[in-house]
Amino acid sequence: MPKLTPLPLVILASALLVTACASNRRNPELAYVERPVEQLYNQAAERLDRRDYPRAKLLFEEVERQHPYSEWARRSMVMSAYVSYRSRDYTSSISGAQRYLSLHPGGSEAEYAYYLIALNHFDQITDVGRDQATTESARNALLEVIRRFPESEYARDARVKLDMVNDQLAGKEMTIGRWYLRSNQTLSAVNRFRKVVTDYQTTSHSEEALHRLVEAYLTLGLRDQALVAGATLGYNYPGSDWYDASYRLLTKEGLDPEAVDETTRRTFLQRMIPGGR
Repeated sequence: MPKLTPLPLVILASALLVTACASNRRNPELAYVERPVEQLYNQAAERLDRRDYPRAKLLFEEVERQHPYSEWARRSMVMSAYVSYRSRDYTSSISGAQRYLSLHPGGSEAEYAYYLIALNHFDQITDVGRDQATTESARNALLEVIRRFPESEYARDARVKLDMVNDQLAGKEMTIGRWYLRSNQTLSAVNRFRKVVTDYQTTSHSEEALHRLVEAYLTLGLRDQALVAGATLGYNYPGSDWYDASYRLLTKEGLDPEAVDETTRRTFLQRMIPGGR
């Protein structure tokens, strides 16, 4: 006896077919019709220009589906990841760029794919009061762009963004260090301020970090370290408010940072920063 298909499944299948046909009638651009690769790509680019990101992404994916071995397919993979970035779908964008790099590590779009990954992380950076895991990811991705393509336009922009990222990370270290200092956890505070001086010495926070080291070392009774930290601050930031504050603290203790010789100051700084001036 022939097996009968249950009526509800027949109805469901028919409904899906009608829905698909109706969808294709509403969006004939997305119906599966084999089209020249240039036509598909241009349609996707046009939708991107109009900021119609959902349809642009579908069309770029259609290029890859219909013409998987073409140069246009490789471009479309990166463009699809870019569309996701513009849509703020950062996870999808990173995944798409990484997929391109895994399939075409030496492709002509690889340079931009690395940069796009960095952009996705960079745009997700939050304020210094929150966890900075994304900021660390942005830093690593930007450094990767600079390392792989040092002379490219993307590397130039990556260096600018890297300065901002480093400033953010230094700001986080300073926030934690100040909290430790207020909580009388002075050794922990010293470690945070030293990290700013060693890892983020070119940021806007290194000046304050040296002053906080003066404060912390004096609290711990480490007068020599406090003196040389103050001298280093004065050498690198003469006339600054932070140096004036350190100078007052040190002279109050009978210490003169301006009497520290250059060799002593260099030795102190090089212990924290190999090659430090």
